[in-house]
Amino acid sequence: MTDPTTTFNRLRPRLQGIAYRMLGSVAEAEDVVQDAWLRWHESDQTGIDNAEAWLVTITTRIAIDRLRAAKVQREHYVGYWLPEPVLTDMPSTPEQTKELSDDVSVAFLFMLERLAPEARAAFLLREVFDADYDEVAKAVGKSEAACRQIVHRAKAQLREERPRFAVSRDAHHQLMRGFAEALSRGDFAAMNGMLAENAELIGDGGGIVPSFGKPLLGGQRIAQLFYAAHLRFGSGVRVELAMINGEWALLRFIDGVLESAQSYETDGERITRIHVQRNPEKLARLAAAFQGR
Repeated sequence: MTDPTTTFNRLRPRLQGIAYRMLGSVAEAEDVVQDAWLRWHESDQTGIDNAEAWLVTITTRIAIDRLRAAKVQREHYVGYWLPEPVLTDMPSTPEQTKELSDDVSVAFLFMLERLAPEARAAFLLREVFDADYDEVAKAVGKSEAACRQIVHRAKAQLREERPRFAVSRDAHHQLMRGFAEALSRGDFAAMNGMLAENAELIGDGGGIVPSFGKPLLGGQRIAQLFYAAHLRFGSGVRVELAMINGEWALLRFIDGVLESAQSYETDGERITRIHVQRNPEKLARLAAAFQGR
């Protein structure tokens, strides 16, 4: 029989992936996985036929409970709530690129906030982790028929928010590189030219640092915002490309301190939406990874 610790560690990335996509927080996801480990350690494993199914179910149920509590807290969150950005490895194949960008991008996780906890869990297990409906049903505590309806409604609810354009990794990377150069130069005309006329910027300051209480609308207004930062900080601004949540993103440093992680949606030619994470608590892991660079 496989050692229980070995079994759990083999499945840990999957469990961590479920928990992070449910909660949008690395620390909270780690807590969920730790709770799952304790329950696994305390269980009678001789009566468990399928360790993976058991652990996925337990992890999902814990995450649902955590998300219920988190949603109550997020009702009082100052401004917009955006997920914690995480560094990800460069995908090695087009299939991996699509998988990452489809199911872990900041835009996707932000979109999932519209779903109730059980619907989010059912949708993720079925559509992202390719679980059978019997496994989904056990995890969320509902019948298979009910889960099919939940997933169907969730897909319909999210469909209108899905990006309308399929953009290649190379096209996205080229646009991000050009925009990073424009930000570094403080080139207002270049920034404005790369932003769609109806672009929007959504920021999360968590009530700790200034941010917008509603989306900033219009490419020219967004370009003016970035240009104002250049005028204020000048050579103190440094912009780096980084792979964040499976997509090329920009990290902006001011006087050597990570000020924001910026995730971009594009139509392949212009930027259509920007999610700007400025909450220092959510930037802490990224800041530690880039410290001293």
